[in-house]
Amino acid sequence: MATMADVARSAGVSIATVSHVLNGTRPVLPHTRQAVLDAVEELGYTPNTLARSLVTARTRSIGLAVSAISNPYFTEILQGVEAAALERGYSLLIADPHDDPTHERTVVQLLHERRVDGMIVAPSPQPGELLAYLRRHQIPAVFLDRLVGPPADDGPPLFDQVCAESTEPTTGLVTHLAGLGHRRIGLVAGLPGLSTTTERITGYRLGLAASGLPFDERILVQGDSEAAGAERATAELLRLGSRPTALITANNAMTIGTLRALQSHGLSVPGDIALCCFDDFAWADLFSPRLTAVSQPSRDLGARAVQMLLDRLAEPDRPTRTERLPCTFVHRTSCGCPEERNHRDRRSR
Repeated sequence: MATMADVARSAGVSIATVSHVLNGTRPVLPHTRQAVLDAVEELGYTPNTLARSLVTARTRSIGLAVSAISNPYFTEILQGVEAAALERGYSLLIADPHDDPTHERTVVQLLHERRVDGMIVAPSPQPGELLAYLRRHQIPAVFLDRLVGPPADDGPPLFDQVCAESTEPTTGLVTHLAGLGHRRIGLVAGLPGLSTTTERITGYRLGLAASGLPFDERILVQGDSEAAGAERATAELLRLGSRPTALITANNAMTIGTLRALQSHGLSVPGDIALCCFDDFAWADLFSPRLTAVSQPSRDLGARAVQMLLDRLAEPDRPTRTERLPCTFVHRTSCGCPEERNHRDRRSR
């Protein structure tokens, strides 16, 4: 098996130069770097990452704790995290907390025990144990998609955070439906306690107010961020004496549950009830009708979380920051707009 010394001899450089090329620890002249890479390829050299981690106290690995199995939205985020991590020479260890605070604490500890250099976490609705563990062990971490508020003294957030905008895009969905003449617009909201749920409810209420519509608590229901919960919640709405004429679902899993409920009640979209959803997804354009949605920059969120974590590793004492990325309104036909207008509006944007 080839060694680093073999690579150095073949490339005509020092072992230190080979190390700098492979680890990115110091700039190397382009022709020297290429000579090292050619020697690595020719000799089939594989770096001993275990030995390197013992020397540097770094494993070049990132722990990712997101509910990717139970929430399809996180699948695209995961792809963004993985691509960005690999591009920067980091491996990824993935765990699913299932949005359960106790399990969340367990999987974070397991990732920590595997000596990851830092973590990217989509926190549960009750992240107290998570926060305590990360702080106690001084683990570099970035919160992804869901924000955790500052401590009681209203200081800066304890950890770096990145998410998509939620309030304004939800307001836009409400005002769009109101502009189409709807006066009873319901919301199937997510899991209580999540910042995304709170912000989308806030955006919903702001949209009603901007459209001169009253808030009716009976048509704001909790779908718990998953399909089965949304199906139950939508069925509750449909049993009301004065049911909504339009619905907004607050994530893509709940959109599926809502569509199931409407179908089981023999209702068509948008003929009987208009529908807009937060979260676009790959097959939304294949539904009939095609789903009008807010599209989140999922892969960009994942990539940004990786960069923020690497910035934290490089500069542990830098101030914490919270970043929000913009969303995109994807105008299709489930809102009740005709296909012809839909195509015209998309060209004008």
